[in-house]
Amino acid sequence: MVGYTPEKETQLSAPEQALAGAVTGAVSRALFQPLDVLKIRFQLQIEPLKKCETSKYWSISQATRTIITEEGVTALWKGHVPAQLLSVLYGIVQFVSFEAATKVAWRVLPEGVYTDHKPLTHMLCGSIAGCVSTVVVQPVDVMRTRLIAQGKQKMYTSMINGIMATTQSEGIMGLYRGLLPAMSQIAPQIGLQFGFYTLLRDLWKKFLHKDGEKILETQGSLICGSGAGIISKILIYPLDVVKKRLQIQGFEEARSEFGSIRHYRGMKHCLYMVAKEEGIIKGFYKGLTPSLWKAALVSGSSFYVYEKVCQLLEFRKKKKST
Repeated sequence: MVGYTPEKETQLSAPEQALAGAVTGAVSRALFQPLDVLKIRFQLQIEPLKKCETSKYWSISQATRTIITEEGVTALWKGHVPAQLLSVLYGIVQFVSFEAATKVAWRVLPEGVYTDHKPLTHMLCGSIAGCVSTVVVQPVDVMRTRLIAQGKQKMYTSMINGIMATTQSEGIMGLYRGLLPAMSQIAPQIGLQFGFYTLLRDLWKKFLHKDGEKILETQGSLICGSGAGIISKILIYPLDVVKKRLQIQGFEEARSEFGSIRHYRGMKHCLYMVAKEEGIIKGFYKGLTPSLWKAALVSGSSFYVYEKVCQLLEFRKKKKST
């Protein structure tokens, strides 16, 4: 069960929660990295996502074929090392922060509020966990985006090389490009994700029964997690596009083969230019389809894997104590 549950007989420690979060992040990233590569390529393309002479990519199938033909199958896992590091770190920090925040909320909120308004409480705690996680993993996320963004012309040969080159040419703050839109995006996204997951989980337990017993097993975790991921992603997606655009500022040379490039002076300027040149819907929702697939699959699998790993750790802990 995600979030602090005071009535549980066996409570996991922070290191055990970290282990569950790390496994969750690693499994999800390994399975669904290609969707992330497609999403980022779409987000960074200035030209319309439709079949025309100026557009390099215009559909999931066409983009996949193009990447495989030009760069090989392994390109679908381009940037996988920093992405895997990102996912493991993020899984650890996110779930440990969330569990800690929900425990504090249960202690400080008036009696009954935590239980009666759990979706709202989990949304606020999820936002806190998202902010903490973003600050910790932002440098890795910037490197991941740049490794995925580059084509045949390689400016960075590895994550370490990228970090060294970025700090030398742009300073330490180069590793934190796009932090403001990242924080603006992640805080509500993770908050909404945890909040909607708790709400959907409660609805699932309330209305679906089996022989009079409430159930929330494999189907519940996957379906509720997927639904929460889709809803939260749709609501905050434009900020994800802006974040990715800002993360590659100063890195335009490696993207020359992909089409037009733009220089943005900050988050407000990026928002204005995308809306003006590409349109609000077509511009801010570029790459939405693979992103929704990814959100549904990653969110569903993440909640499922996390809960299953926690159950295994609780069982092991309980067995050792008897």
